[in-house]
Amino acid sequence: MGQAAHPGCSGGILEQGEQVKEGMPRGKRRVLSNTNHNHTSVEMSPSAHEEGLPRHPSKRLRQHTSSARRYTKNEDVSSASTFSQKRCSTWFREYTLPDEPDTLGPEGMEKFCEDIGVEPENVVMLVLAYKMNARQMGFFTLSEWLKGFSELQCDSISKVQQKLEYLRNQLNDPHTFKGIYRYAYDFARDKDQRSMDMETARVMLQLLLGKHWPLFTQFAQFLDQSKYKVINKDQWCNILEFSRTINHDLSNYDLDGAWPVMLDEFVEWLKLQRGEDALSTEARGS
Repeated sequence: MGQAAHPGCSGGILEQGEQVKEGMPRGKRRVLSNTNHNHTSVEMSPSAHEEGLPRHPSKRLRQHTSSARRYTKNEDVSSASTFSQKRCSTWFREYTLPDEPDTLGPEGMEKFCEDIGVEPENVVMLVLAYKMNARQMGFFTLSEWLKGFSELQCDSISKVQQKLEYLRNQLNDPHTFKGIYRYAYDFARDKDQRSMDMETARVMLQLLLGKHWPLFTQFAQFLDQSKYKVINKDQWCNILEFSRTINHDLSNYDLDGAWPVMLDEFVEWLKLQRGEDALSTEARGS
């Protein structure tokens, strides 16, 4: 059947009471550091899926001079409770290179994550990137940094640490979760490609849906054996809709509905798998 448009990302967000576990799966080298790149408490354990976000190549951070201010977890911010854009900009450059002072890259990202006590693969980093409207995974520009932290009123490590729970809880809000899910597609895909490569898609789907979609394991298996090498945005959006509206037994799936062909094929594949499992069980019992 054709790939008629479906409501997709316009619905099917995390249902009330669901939780998002903390932790980004580990994968190919194109992500938030220089190594291999719904709704109550929001924690995702990295051990839940040891893949990871794709990572970018690392760069050596500049040597900090003795005059550079070092923001530590133990800093006293009592005298700096009011947000300062100047202080925020100075803090940003603690993580940049001399020849690229307005771009925080993978190694700086790793140091930033270390300072705030969060793994680069942690889902909270995706939420923070969403707040900044960061364009490229593994990088923050100065303008993105100031946009996000001005909204959050953060200009130091300790202030960000105090906002981590708030950032996690953003995933509890249905409208915000939908926005983060949509944002993740353009954020994670290669910017020279219109579609997302399958490896990255698997990682991001695991991060966002893996713990709350009962059929995720089967869907991942389907993708592994399928002809698909990339996922386009329409498919991406409809996967969310499917995961939130279709019963585990597929009883309410309409093959004549406007779902992408990929999901029609998944349903047919899963029914076949279940039929073979049933026959195997019956044979063992006879």
